[in-house]
Amino acid sequence: MLEASPTSIIRQPAAPLRHQVLDFLRQSIISGRLAPGSRLVERELIEMMDVSRTVIREALRQLETEGLVATIANKGPVVRELSAGEAKDLYAIREVLVGLAARLFVVNAKPDQLKTLRLALEEVARCYGAGDPAAILQAKNSFYDALVAGADSESLSSMISILHARIWRWRALGLSHPKRSPRRSRESVRSLRAMFAAIKAGDAMLAEKLAREETAQAAAEVIHLLSE
Repeated sequence: MLEASPTSIIRQPAAPLRHQVLDFLRQSIISGRLAPGSRLVERELIEMMDVSRTVIREALRQLETEGLVATIANKGPVVRELSAGEAKDLYAIREVLVGLAARLFVVNAKPDQLKTLRLALEEVARCYGAGDPAAILQAKNSFYDALVAGADSESLSSMISILHARIWRWRALGLSHPKRSPRRSRESVRSLRAMFAAIKAGDAMLAEKLAREETAQAAAEVIHLLSE
């Protein structure tokens, strides 16, 4: 079980309490502070975070929806184990959706959205240079958020949002694993730059192809690391 005081958990006074608790538990799972298979005992979480049972239950339900927590008979909520098979499935779906987002961005995005995407890409490159996995993941999330926004499809946005919640832990693993290939970071930045160049040039088909290739490379890295 985690060891923390309420003051170490609640760091964003402006955010609703339930969001702060959810974010803390989510990051604890993604970072590995809560290991796969760990039990999430309501009473202990309530005492540790000094929040109500309702807040804890809401957070656990959301984490179960995101695929980070599972409820086991006679055991209760536990951190879900990482599965190479599930990672493979989720990345295959992500490959299609991200590719579609890149293609639709070319068709639908406004000039200011292209600028936002460029700035997001520059931040991704900067974070890779700094070597901070958490910052890289946040920067890449912002890049893909900008890509999806420019695609201008509510249905696609909803699908990718649900998928990213499910795939978050695998992406975090791929960025922070000690056996991650150093080459992969350079490849990722080059791939995203190439995709942006295709988007800027108005080549929708090439943008889709490059977006799908980048996702496939990320999947291969994660599946390799899971096997390690």
